[in-house]
Amino acid sequence: MKSLPSDPMILFSFVNMKLRDEYASLDALCDDMQIDRAELEQTLSEAGVEYSTEHNKFW
Repeated sequence: MKSLPSDPMILFSFVNMKLRDEYASLDALCDDMQIDRAELEQTLSEAGVEYSTEHNKFW
């Protein structure tokens, strides 16, 4: 994944910070940062977290 932390827990924190502070949705984040959403979700799923559209965060 382009320019993202490789450690899953740091990635989790980084993505949630971006979602909280800068992006209204995961799609907006992925589009703007040119990230493959499926790959991001798979990586974080392997770390035990999933995306909540309702809350706009991973948990």
